[in-house]
Amino acid sequence: MPLGPRPGRGWGTIGGVSAVPSSEPIEFCPGCGAVLLHVADPRAIHPGASRSCGRLFEVTLRGLREEGATDAASAAVMRLADAAYDAQHPVPGDPTRLRAALDRLGASAGGTAAADDAAPPHAWRTTIADVAADLDVIDLAVLVESWARTVHDDWTAATAARP
Repeated sequence: MPLGPRPGRGWGTIGGVSAVPSSEPIEFCPGCGAVLLHVADPRAIHPGASRSCGRLFEVTLRGLREEGATDAASAAVMRLADAAYDAQHPVPGDPTRLRAALDRLGASAGGTAAADDAAPPHAWRTTIADVAADLDVIDLAVLVESWARTVHDDWTAATAARP
């Protein structure tokens, strides 16, 4: 295609993939900010998350959760995943759940938990959507550990940046 203005209005491509908007309904997760296709599942899986995000978390970690019943290493990774998810999706009116998640993340990061007056960051660098997207090329345990470390770092950086 020659350089210059395109004839008519079009959406173009991104990396060779059509950038035409989807007609599928999307939703934004109020916790982590992930933009996901809307899931018509009436169950609220996690009170601080959108239904789509909660369902993605449930599906992505189902196998690990099942293995955790009999495998200590899988159970430890699952606890880390639960902590990362809870830290990104605080439940209104349940500061104890958030504090427990931040403490678990801090312990996994070498003992530096986010402060009691910690505030969530304005944006997260990694979410469960990123974990799910990379499952075909990276081991789930590695993804969860990286995600948890990043969530911890996001919390501590947001607190340090506050006036």
